[in-house]
Amino acid sequence: MDRRSFIRAGAVGVGAAALAAPAIAQDKITWRMVTTWPKNFPGLGVGAQRLADRITAASGGRLTIQVYSAGELVPPLQSLDAVIDGTAEMSHGAAYYWQNKSPALSFFTGVPYGMTSRELTAWIRYMGGQEVWDEIYDQFGVQGFLSGDTGTQAGGWFKNELTGVDSIKGLRFRTPGLGGRVWEKLGATVTNMAAGEIFQALQSGTLDAAEFVGPYNDLALGFYQVAKNYYFPSFVEPGLATELVVDKKKYQALPDDLQAIIRDVSQAEYDQVASDFYANDPRALKTLIDDHGVKVLQFPEEILKAGAVAAKEVLQGLLDSDDPLVKKTSQSFLDAFRIVRTRSKTTDGAFVNAREAYFEI
Repeated sequence: MDRRSFIRAGAVGVGAAALAAPAIAQDKITWRMVTTWPKNFPGLGVGAQRLADRITAASGGRLTIQVYSAGELVPPLQSLDAVIDGTAEMSHGAAYYWQNKSPALSFFTGVPYGMTSRELTAWIRYMGGQEVWDEIYDQFGVQGFLSGDTGTQAGGWFKNELTGVDSIKGLRFRTPGLGGRVWEKLGATVTNMAAGEIFQALQSGTLDAAEFVGPYNDLALGFYQVAKNYYFPSFVEPGLATELVVDKKKYQALPDDLQAIIRDVSQAEYDQVASDFYANDPRALKTLIDDHGVKVLQFPEEILKAGAVAAKEVLQGLLDSDDPLVKKTSQSFLDAFRIVRTRSKTTDGAFVNAREAYFEI
């Protein structure tokens, strides 16, 4: 996909998207979904549109979802606020974008050295994660659902190779959430920005490095044009989840079957997006290497070890928080993590290691 095509498509001014209130006629409802993603953005933007289309189709048109990409109705990193203030009924983004509202929200996107995507869904669905998430979002009158899964992400694009922790000092790096706090502890100057803004910041020299998701998205964003050193894997985003957020009062006012459609389609899209990334990340990475001369590298051991120390410090700080919900979320996450990681180690990880060591076909 041409990077410019979807960024242009997502850059329609807010004024051009002044819209009427949601339509309700003959038992038909139209809701607005604002997203943090450029229009037609691989995996994430496409996933948001598909989620909306599936809700519309499953409801027989009784609940129609209109999607507004980043910048069409509100700026991308104001999409949650748009639901809170009533500008839209739905937001599609990532919970760690809103850590300024509560640091606990980062746990529902990705935690440094934390849960993989399957581990995260076990916590959310069966080990109390959804319940504590609901408590956090109740403060803002919204309801959150997992809506997409990128899997373990790439570590990021760097203009210069990393030789150790010293090469991070003063590095201007785009990376959000708790992972950003870890990189800050390692010496980087961290900022967050929406997908469509990163390329220009790298090109202009405002950034020295950036991470977004992985090859599927990064190829489309064109990062290879301004940085050639591509590090794998991310140790701060081991299983990133996206979210669908809805206005809770309006959601609860819907008939039970429409509530179930939103909930179940979100769960289905979580798995659908994962399949999309698993299929297309390897293809995109091959293109980046073969056609664009990208160097695929692994983080030096020194950085991985220092990152683990920093991650423990960040998590301990959240466990010791004076905010009861932050403390509760941290403890719930870690209690689940200690259980589910045993399966990953003894079953999934052991199998993958054996396959890599002994099986070629």
